[in-house]
Amino acid sequence: MDGVTLETVFAQTLALYLRPVQAFLDDPKVSEILINGPDEIFVEVSGKLQPTDARFEHADHVFALAKNIAQYVGRTLDWESPLLDGRLPNGSRVHITLPPVARKGICIAIRKFFREALTVEKLLSFGAITQPAADFLDACVKTEMNVIIAGGTGSGKTSLLNVMSGFIPADQRIIVIEDSTELQLQQPHLLYYETRPPDRAGRGEVNIRTLFRSAMRMRPDRVIIGEVRGGEALDMIQAMVSGHKGSMSTTHASTPRETLSRIETLCLMGDVELPLWALRSQISMALDVIVQVSRFHDGSRKLTHISEVLELVDGQYQIRDLFVFKAEGRDADGKVLGALEATGRLPTFAEQIKVAGLRFPKEMLDAARARRADRERKRIATPTTPAT
Repeated sequence: MDGVTLETVFAQTLALYLRPVQAFLDDPKVSEILINGPDEIFVEVSGKLQPTDARFEHADHVFALAKNIAQYVGRTLDWESPLLDGRLPNGSRVHITLPPVARKGICIAIRKFFREALTVEKLLSFGAITQPAADFLDACVKTEMNVIIAGGTGSGKTSLLNVMSGFIPADQRIIVIEDSTELQLQQPHLLYYETRPPDRAGRGEVNIRTLFRSAMRMRPDRVIIGEVRGGEALDMIQAMVSGHKGSMSTTHASTPRETLSRIETLCLMGDVELPLWALRSQISMALDVIVQVSRFHDGSRKLTHISEVLELVDGQYQIRDLFVFKAEGRDADGKVLGALEATGRLPTFAEQIKVAGLRFPKEMLDAARARRADRERKRIATPTTPAT
């Protein structure tokens, strides 16, 4: 048919199989759709999971949907390859598991892709971040600090990475590497790399590590990796140490200290053997800032830490918290109360921010003055023992 592409035909066919959950795909309040077999469908609304009355006709209907998704993304899905990562025509991310790996039947998880890009203003309106913290992260990106965003599944790591990438100057060349394209950068000079799984014979795989090494030969000003989850972490760390500043990525971890341990473990999965002290030294030199995000019990997603990675001391990682979320309990509706506050500590790269012509948020400077004044009061109040 004239003007009709193969991709359009696939998309139209997929739409037929997606009818039982189409209403959730169209609902902007729904962020995830979880299909646990034909008779059990959950959705995430405002950060909370809830059951639905939606149903597929039978198990074969779900299987047909799974096979069509696999066909759309050009990947294999069968009993030999029972796991699949892909995306729908609208960009939503999909993960599929087949029996016997999935004991309840075919399971499909759809994380929706929102056309409207998330912005700092929206994060502020959600209460996910404060203006001083946003201004500080803006300064970190513009002064080419290496940043890792850490958090659990569904905590908003990728969304925050997308927002922070908007701080990158428009005249820089950016290479984005992802398993499945999710980031929506707006800069004019972009290259997008996407991984490719092996075929039935185990050939043709292109993983993040391979793409990262290719990116290093493409004269990038910045490299953004959607998520580090394997040996590519070591390549990323070595690139950061060797002069490729301003890189950003995400990883799974619950605290800034756990983030460093996680990166260390991923580096050890590489094919380069390094003494532990040497590896830790490279990690501490490479990473500048860790941004921790969490999803709370009320469904809200918030930044809980912005921390600087310092030099090793006796072979141990040192972290300086610059912003910390201080919880104040819950309101009558169960909503978490609290704020992300400056700790009064300034980063060691404070001079670089000043040289770049950028300013520290007033709240950070006020907190630093208050911290110094408090320490001085304690010093004066503490009597000194005269020397004998």
